[in-house]
Amino acid sequence: MLQLHFNLKLRAYLLNYKCCAFDNCTAELANARGGAFCALHESEYGAKCRVVGCSNSKTAGIQACEQHRADWNRFQTSSSRQKLSGFRRMVRRQGETLPWESASAPNPQRHDEDMPEIQRSNYFTPRRFYCVETICAPCGVVIAWTKFAKAESPENILGFLQSVYPTEESRPAYICIDKACLVLRHSIVNGSWDMWRKTTRFIVDSYHYINHSTADFLCRKWCNPAPMDGSAPNLVIVERDADGIPHFKRAFNTQACEQLNAWLGGFDTILRRMTVGNFNWFLHAMLSHHSLMVMEKQQLRSGGKGGANIDSGDSSSDLDDGNSDNDGDM
Repeated sequence: MLQLHFNLKLRAYLLNYKCCAFDNCTAELANARGGAFCALHESEYGAKCRVVGCSNSKTAGIQACEQHRADWNRFQTSSSRQKLSGFRRMVRRQGETLPWESASAPNPQRHDEDMPEIQRSNYFTPRRFYCVETICAPCGVVIAWTKFAKAESPENILGFLQSVYPTEESRPAYICIDKACLVLRHSIVNGSWDMWRKTTRFIVDSYHYINHSTADFLCRKWCNPAPMDGSAPNLVIVERDADGIPHFKRAFNTQACEQLNAWLGGFDTILRRMTVGNFNWFLHAMLSHHSLMVMEKQQLRSGGKGGANIDSGDSSSDLDDGNSDNDGDM
């Protein structure tokens, strides 16, 4: 039986989830209201200057020593501006820019490029988890989720997939990721592709595929979500419209996690202020609730026809982004 699972990160609204500021520590904050360290690092560094590499004691009233007072003042100024910007966003319409303000520049990061790790210069504020990673079935049911502390790197993605699908029998035929070409390259380099190639193919979801480089041969040939050369008949099907005219159509919904992201966006204000334990429990409960709602809708939609329709929300009769020349096994 064909299995098609999707692995996409939840978007920026979950990046406000906080943990200990110390390097490589993801423990819960000792003080969730204004603290920056977990209990262990608070006892070790709580009385010291919060600038990285400085062992001086803090000056009374600030979080830095006298030598780094200027760093603390710059942080205070920057923090105040960020808070003011937040208040402005609350009273404006989404996307509104006043005439005297410069338009915000688009994010230059592409989905087929890796994200560099940013080094911290101080511990004035707690660190934030990079993202929550989910695996969804095409119908929207959540299979598994985890948290990535620093980056959604190919190594982290492959480790997560290996923990969820430890055996060949459990692995799906297709795994759809916005950066599938990076994951494929990394798996080839570290040798794990010898294990995955027996059962699974990594493809890019249709939404992000249009932003990937057209000159990337590996991405276009092996990660195409809708190849038109017949190399992946399980991904592209032929359907007839009301007039009997045949057209190509995607067989599966590759936007399951994007739709999940939109639903979870309504809980942004609640999630960003939670402690580690509450965050984990609440998110798990809401993902379970979402999966139950999806299964109930699928049962109603199937109407006793013997199966649920899982291609809604991502079908297309004009698949012109899938031209490739796949002609063999990798």
